[in-house]
Parts: sequence; C-alpha cells; structure tokens
Amino acid sequence: MVKGESHISYSIGKVAEETGLSIHTLRYYEKEGIFPPIKRDGFGARVFDEEAMEWLKFACCLRDTGMTIEEMKEFAQLTLQGDNTILERVDVLNRQKERIANRIDQLMINMSMIEQKLEAYREKL
Repeated sequence: MVKGESHISYSIGKVAEETGLSIHTLRYYEKEGIFPPIKRDGFGARVFDEEAMEWLKFACCLRDTGMTIEEMKEFAQLTLQGDNTILERVDVLNRQKERIANRIDQLMINMSMIEQKLEAYREKL
C-alpha cells in the first residue's frame, strides 16, 4: 500500500493478497476490459487506487454470482461509456439478479430434498 497526497494505492501483489485473486487473474481481467485500465507508476508497475479497488470488488461480486466474463466485459464497457448507458446497465444487473434468485430457489428445493432424506434416515436409527 502506498500513501499518496490524497489517496491510497495498492500494488498488484497487495491487491492479489487482499482479494485472493492471483496476479495472473488480475492481469487477465485488465486485459479483457473487466475493469478500466489500471494506472501505472513511473516504472510501469500497476497501481490500483481506491476506485480500481471498488471496480475489482464489484467484478468479484459479479463473478461469484455466476456472471460470465463476456457479461462482465459488457457491463464494464457500458459503465465506461457514461451515464447515457445507465438503463442498459440496470438491465444487465436485473438479468443477473434474476439468475441469482433462480439459483436461490433451486438451492432451497435441493435443501428441502436433503432435509427429507435426513429425516427418513433419522427415523430408521
């Protein structure tokens, strides 16, 4: 972590350590446009500022909820285009929210089936 005049910045190694993502994954995400291009220091090393860290956290959220790399890229590109794409971004996020809700519903059905099987086994003990 490097303290600047008015902000904190992180090296790629520190970001990898804090997020649990590999340096390779961070470079891949940048290359694929999943978050905006990362600033570089005078030596060419990546420097993640707080804004980049917020993008990265949200990208991890999207990935963890099953969004594909292509969809993540679409969302990032829409965001970079500015406020005139808010409706499209809302649509992307609503589709993801619906997928998450469907997954939760299916997981609840699966949980119920497992609970029924456990109850049947308990009755036999």
